[in-house]
Amino acid sequence: MNRILPRDSTFLDAGSDDEPARIAAASLAPRTIGTVNWLGLWALYQKEVRRFLKVFMQTLLAPVITTLLFLAVFSLALGGAVREVAGVPFVEFLAPGLVMMVMVQNAFQNTASSIMMSKVQGNIVDILMPPISPGELTLAYVGAGATRGLLVGAVTTGAMAIFVSFHIHSVLTILFFALMASVLLSLLGIVGGVWADKFDHMSAVTNFIITPAAFLSGTFYSIDRLPSFWNGVAHANPFFFMIDGFRSGFIGRADGDLLIGGGVLLVLNAVLWWICVRMFQTGYKLKS
Repeated sequence: MNRILPRDSTFLDAGSDDEPARIAAASLAPRTIGTVNWLGLWALYQKEVRRFLKVFMQTLLAPVITTLLFLAVFSLALGGAVREVAGVPFVEFLAPGLVMMVMVQNAFQNTASSIMMSKVQGNIVDILMPPISPGELTLAYVGAGATRGLLVGAVTTGAMAIFVSFHIHSVLTILFFALMASVLLSLLGIVGGVWADKFDHMSAVTNFIITPAAFLSGTFYSIDRLPSFWNGVAHANPFFFMIDGFRSGFIGRADGDLLIGGGVLLVLNAVLWWICVRMFQTGYKLKS
């Protein structure tokens, strides 16, 4: 169904001989929007991308430095005792896990912080009032969050390449799991941002759910070293499939089944997409 975007109703005589007046009158006519409001979708996406690029020192460079510090600390602390993991040098095993970890953290923070700040500042109405559907809202937020996650991942990989010899086994595998993970955490960020009533709630989600799940998913070790019970627990962690699949694109070896991992991420993304769209449709914690 087409949607109508009203414009200023100021009257101008379109029949006038004045060419500028005719042009102005034409520009004031209502604009018909098709099934998808591409203009609104693109505008919101640009807004979200420019928001994190404006503070790139905090959103891009800071995560890179933090990740390089992780690489240095773990390489020095464990590199001598564990020279190889999964048949590759420890730093080559560690680096993809760190890249994935920083990608998902930034994808989550982008959508969660944007929605949370809009709610706290009271300008969330500026997002809800335009003729943008719940699906378009979700797509714009997720697109920007995934953009930040992938951009941080690319910059971090480039910085790490100075110290680590990356051997790319499958570009398609790397891109697929990077995209699926960034989308998943962007969707989780929307859910968290809509649900949270204050920044303390968001900090709790980050500190007690996102960070532990990322750390305990095989980022720094192969889960094959875990006892059978904890190995099963690790396989129930979606972050394991993200990191394992992404790492396999570099080292050519996975601790789990890549098809199962990819399927799990696709299903989770579909479920979270539906939840986000429903939240925008119903105005859950958005409309008072």
